[in-house]
Amino acid sequence: MEKRRKRPVYSALEVARLCGVVNQTAINWIKSGHLKAFKTPGGQYRVYPEDVADFMSSRKMQVPQEILDAAAQKTVNQSKTILIVDDDKGLNSVIAKYLEKNFKGAEIFQAFDGFEAGAICSQAKPGFVILDLDLPGVDGFSLCERLSKDEYFGRPKILVVTALQDEGLEERALSLGAQKLFKKPIAMESLVQPVKDWLES
Repeated sequence: MEKRRKRPVYSALEVARLCGVVNQTAINWIKSGHLKAFKTPGGQYRVYPEDVADFMSSRKMQVPQEILDAAAQKTVNQSKTILIVDDDKGLNSVIAKYLEKNFKGAEIFQAFDGFEAGAICSQAKPGFVILDLDLPGVDGFSLCERLSKDEYFGRPKILVVTALQDEGLEERALSLGAQKLFKKPIAMESLVQPVKDWLES
């Protein structure tokens, strides 16, 4: 996995310190919906820097420069960031090289099972995921649903690529949050337009 700077998030306690209040006050802000936050798989509250900045600005608080700088990373981190999840290492690498060739400057991550994909998504928050459904570890169906519905993973756009032939497969994938499904073997050029549409949006 390629190394990169992890996008910062703040705990309720850290938000409380930034705002000059006690921890419980920050938790109350979150529970009342005044401060946007999400929960980690362990049940702890976490707040993105842009949401800290918005909240502090709305309360006429001075926003520290470190929060403003961290908030500015949102677009940088997710723009042109793509994760390919497929246990077929050969195909995974072919897709990665093809996308690198066609999208100069794109940051490409590769995962070969569901667990590795979840770890990368929790750290890198890729904006776009190319996902195989038949994976070792966490299966692709569960992963698709988690990535699309849990804000902890940044809710990336998901393009499914699969060799499965189950009846109703496309409808199921779309219902779990995928934007599009392609059957293997896939023509590499068919991946270009969906990724291009996402990057331009």
